[in-house]
Amino acid sequence: MDASLTLQYAIIVIAVMVSAWVVLKKQFPGPLRKARVALALPLLREDRAAWIRGLGRWIAPPGLTTGGKACGGCDGCG
Repeated sequence: MDASLTLQYAIIVIAVMVSAWVVLKKQFPGPLRKARVALALPLLREDRAAWIRGLGRWIAPPGLTTGGKACGGCDGCG
């Protein structure tokens, strides 16, 4: 296979993966959060190596804010 064709396929794969990630975040935030938690929890155990726990922290979703009107958001928390 030609090197330029391989590079083209790699760029297309990256673009499709980024597009799928954006669609998941916009259309399915609840199931995506549950999946990230399910993937991160086994990696965050105390008996794991430090780099594995770091990977788990990177995969884990950010904490939920309960700021209410103080956060200046959409008031969709309730």
